[in-house]
Order: sequence, then structure tokens, then C-alpha cells
Amino acid sequence: MFSVGKWTLHRLTRWLNYEPPLDPTVPSLTNYERLCDEVRPGDVLLIEGRSRASNIIKKITQSSWTHSALYIGNYYQLNAAGIVPTALKTHARTPHTNLVIEAVLGQGTIVTPLSKYRQSHIRLCRPRSLTLADRNKVIEHALRKLGYSYDIRHLFDLARFLLPYSLMPRHWLSTLFEYKAGPSTRTICSSMLADAFMSVHYPVLPVVAHTADGVRFYKRNIKLFTPKDFDYSPYFDIIKYPYIGLDELATYRSLPWDTEGLICNEVSDCMPFPLMEESDQQKGE
Repeated sequence: MFSVGKWTLHRLTRWLNYEPPLDPTVPSLTNYERLCDEVRPGDVLLIEGRSRASNIIKKITQSSWTHSALYIGNYYQLNAAGIVPTALKTHARTPHTNLVIEAVLGQGTIVTPLSKYRQSHIRLCRPRSLTLADRNKVIEHALRKLGYSYDIRHLFDLARFLLPYSLMPRHWLSTLFEYKAGPSTRTICSSMLADAFMSVHYPVLPVVAHTADGVRFYKRNIKLFTPKDFDYSPYFDIIKYPYIGLDELATYRSLPWDTEGLICNEVSDCMPFPLMEESDQQKGE
């Protein structure tokens, strides 16, 4: 049945998700092949989007990072860990396809190939010292959100909350501070990931209080998280992979190697390489 509200939301979503064509003259800041070599399951990917929605998020959060996703490895790795959901079979092109889970405007929580972001500017944030067992629990927790709707209302609430207090009261018509019983079936990218990490008590940006008994951590309202929080967090390491890394210059080739072709047993016992071959031949005879 036709619904004016659904039609309007669909049109708005399409408008917000529009991305201008890539400019081929602008070089990429990162290298996709290096990304695939560096990324590990449990890493958070921060993405600088180019859509209209991304430009709005940049202004709201005052950050270049407009989207976040969780790298979950591939179907083979998830199956070996015993945490692969049956529905995931339809998302993996091959058992070794690199996959991320993300909450996307207009699509909800989905699993997509990492190659979707081949042309994107990405930062890797790695949870420091996260155990293998807890890493798998984080991924499993995120996978339980497959099929959840994207909470577009929360996006507008977040914008309202981040406006100067003098323009609009924080609690006015906002759902950010409502703690309702029962699980929610709507989420956004950064909130979903924060919830997954907090499920194993791993801190992203906790509320820290100094009490008479010492320091105490409190779980932060997951609705307040934005992608940049993973970059800002002191508990995540930033993994960089520039388009041309300094290690690719192969500095070991610039070491002061001997150019006369000497082969040495020790510093005072050297001989030219050809003479060494002749000596070996004579021994053989």
C-alpha cells in the first residue's frame, strides 16, 4: 500500500546518499592493497564519505570521519571461530572475501565486502590488547544486529544535541536520553560498534569519575557516539597505511655493502667471490 511518509523517506534517503563522481585527477591518500594487508578482524574502519549525508555529519561532528564499520574477516575465519550466522552465506562472494558489518542509511545493518571502500579514505582503529575470545564476542554481538533498521531519527537527534545549548534545549523532543526497557531494533553505525565493544566491557570513551575509592568507569550512553570517537579514544591504536610507505623505499638497499664482491668468513678472512668458486671446485676434484 502506498504511503506518503514512506515515499517521502525513500526520496529523502536517496537524496542524502547521493555521491558525486570521483575526480580521477585527485590522487588517493591510501592504498587498498596495503589496507587488505594491514587490517585484522575486530578493527574499526573510519571512512570519509562523499555523500550529502556525509557532508552533514562532518558539520555536526566537526570531523572528517563520517562513517564507521567493523572488519569481521572472511566467511572462512568466522566459520572457524564458530560465530558465522546462517544468513551470512548470501553476503560472501567467496569464503575468503574480506567483509565488514555496518549500519547504512536506507539499508540498515548489513554485511558488505571490504572492496566497497576501495576508493575511500579510511583510517584503521585497532582495539589495543583485546583478547581473541573477546574479539570474537564483539564480532558476534555486531552480527546479531543484521537486519536492524537505520535510526534516521537518532541522526537528527544527535544534530540537535550537538547544536549550541543556547539555540535549543538538549532534552527538548530528543530521544538521546531515553532509557527504554527492551532491545531496540534501530541503530546507527557508531552506536552499533560502541555497543559491541561495551558488551565485553572494552572502553571506547567511557565516563570517568574520581571517587573516594579511586577511579571508576561508567558506560557512556551509546547514542552519543560518533565515528570520530574511535579515533579520539586512547584505547584504540591508529594503523596507518600511506599510498607510498617509507618502508617501500627499501632503505636496506642503501646499506654500505662491499662493491668488490668479497666473501668473508670473518673481517680478516675474505676472498673474491670468483676465487671462492674455484676453491670449492678444487675441493670437489
